[in-house]
Amino acid sequence: MAKNKDLNKEDNLSEVESALTKSEQFVEDNQKILSIVIGAAVVIVAAYLGFTKLYIQPKEKAAQEEMFFAEQYFEKDSFNLAINGDGTNPGFLDIIDDYGVTPAGKLANYYVGISYLHMGQYEDALTYLNDFSTDDLVLAPVLEGAKGDCYAELEQPKKAISAYKAAASTKNEFTTPVYLLKAGQMMETQGEFDDALEVYTEIKKDYPTSTEARTIDKYIARVEMELKK
Repeated sequence: MAKNKDLNKEDNLSEVESALTKSEQFVEDNQKILSIVIGAAVVIVAAYLGFTKLYIQPKEKAAQEEMFFAEQYFEKDSFNLAINGDGTNPGFLDIIDDYGVTPAGKLANYYVGISYLHMGQYEDALTYLNDFSTDDLVLAPVLEGAKGDCYAELEQPKKAISAYKAAASTKNEFTTPVYLLKAGQMMETQGEFDDALEVYTEIKKDYPTSTEARTIDKYIARVEMELKK
């Protein structure tokens, strides 16, 4: 038995040595190619860091400064001025044109989309809302909910429901019950009473202190009546 163990150890060592030899041979045979690949990777990383530090960061700072007045107009519901500027200060469309590669320039798409939504220009709103994406736990559901509102106004209920459900999937006490309710109401218009009851019940069970929960019983009663017909 001891002899077999020794033989196994020798075999294992031989296999390791063979693997190392093959690896060393591969490196030796492909040294030039590997050097080129590694050199290219270093150049790409250096270029990216340089682009970010020397170009993006200064542009981002300038974009944030120039967005100030557009944001002020947006907060005051002066959406046309927010989008197009006031003749002296740029609007969000100018920010997109001049600073589109920056985080601020990308955020301007959201502002333009929401502005168009308030102005009743729903297709234009969707164009800009779809050009913006975010992982922010507060902004992401509002973005999807705004898309849902656009689809609802454009009489595209299936897309509206899908957007509202996406908005509600980011769970929090503030926006989730809002978009669950909107999804349920849209489901009712499509005769999807089982699905509507499910989201209404979720509001009552999981968000009992929300504003939507205060009146949710009437929605539940209404769909239950429809299901009994």
